[in-house]
Amino acid sequence: TLPVLNRGAVERAIRFGLAIGAAIAPQSIFARKNYFYPDLPKGYQISQYEIPVVQGGTLSCVVTPKGGEPYLKTVRLTRAHLEEDAGKSLHEDYHGMTGIDLNRAGTPLLEIVTEPDMRSSAEAVAYARALHSLVVWLGICDGNMQEGSFRCDANVSVRRAGSPTLGTRAEIKNLNSFRFLQQAIDFEVRRQIELVEDGGTVVQETRLYDPERDETRSMRSKEDAMDYRYFPDPDLLPLAIGREWIEEIARGMPELPGAMRERFVRDHGLPAYDAAVLTGSKGLAAYYEAVAAAVPDRKAAANWIMGEVSAALNSAQIDIAASPVGPAQLAGLIGRVLDGTINNKTAKEVFAALWNGEGDSADAIIEARGLKQISDAGAIEKLIDEVLAAHPGPVAEFRAGKEKAFNSLVGQCMKATRGKANPQQVNEILRRRLAGG
Repeated sequence: TLPVLNRGAVERAIRFGLAIGAAIAPQSIFARKNYFYPDLPKGYQISQYEIPVVQGGTLSCVVTPKGGEPYLKTVRLTRAHLEEDAGKSLHEDYHGMTGIDLNRAGTPLLEIVTEPDMRSSAEAVAYARALHSLVVWLGICDGNMQEGSFRCDANVSVRRAGSPTLGTRAEIKNLNSFRFLQQAIDFEVRRQIELVEDGGTVVQETRLYDPERDETRSMRSKEDAMDYRYFPDPDLLPLAIGREWIEEIARGMPELPGAMRERFVRDHGLPAYDAAVLTGSKGLAAYYEAVAAAVPDRKAAANWIMGEVSAALNSAQIDIAASPVGPAQLAGLIGRVLDGTINNKTAKEVFAALWNGEGDSADAIIEARGLKQISDAGAIEKLIDEVLAAHPGPVAEFRAGKEKAFNSLVGQCMKATRGKANPQQVNEILRRRLAGG
């Protein structure tokens, strides 16, 4: 049977190209990429070479290096081309042999190629995460890495400091998690540096990452483009994409992460870093917008989502869509902090109760547990007088110039009220009392 081009795959490629500001080729062609490997029974792959459907574009991501400050990185994209997927090699559970799964062979694949702009595994992972988020956001991929819906190949090369020439690259194939991507790159960088420093030469090849041994090993030599003997596929006509179709697809595009980031900074007054984190996924952005619409302090909404909510999601290893604390519940909790009903410390206790399903709302939990903040000045003054009388040692130390003693007295006041006293009022009244007021 002859191959038939999947219209939906072309539409998804165009959608991706528009999202990254790329040029959409008005006409592109398909080629046969010829090579022999067990996962490609017919000996060639239908791909694109000379004229890919998507050309150029950029994608920005927030990089958080270990022990360093976050920074924004913009990666240039070379191209994104359509091709058919090959089979899958199975290296485990075959007693030293390799199995071949051909179920996905022939299905449409969008291969995205970048310029050599990334300088560390942290940058590569940040880019891959941003790309993953974007394709899921656009609805062109479900993002399931375990099933191979989204997978990465990493090209790694090293060069001596000051050298303008990139070294020989090795390609690490089919990395199916961000953790494996980082570990594979880190190992390969170490391997190549050791090889070069020992006087050896890096071989251009395709390598496989073994997560159990945390190492890469050679799979096959890596061909250059001419070795694939590309030629136009005689069974497929050139792909013509009209301006009207591109405009129709553009009209149906959702608000993109970049535009949403700018809106959060401009209209919500959020720092650029917060806006970048909150647009990390479509679900997280929608959750934030729902909370922000219900509370007067949008920065407080962002802080709670980036803090307590994200920590709880990471601990439970679940997505925001599965959060047991909905936007309305979180907004209710933040509202009680903002109006002084509870303080931040108590709010964390209420959040934990909401997360564990111990109440339907912050108000219900606050009422049931008697957690309302003590803000009555007279009651706080009486409490502070009792604490000062019971702890003459820290009082004398503070008056002798030891500021740490003040924190000790604040702690005693909060302890006496089980954390329910208004911290700001405690600080103000305590300082006044210690000054003789």
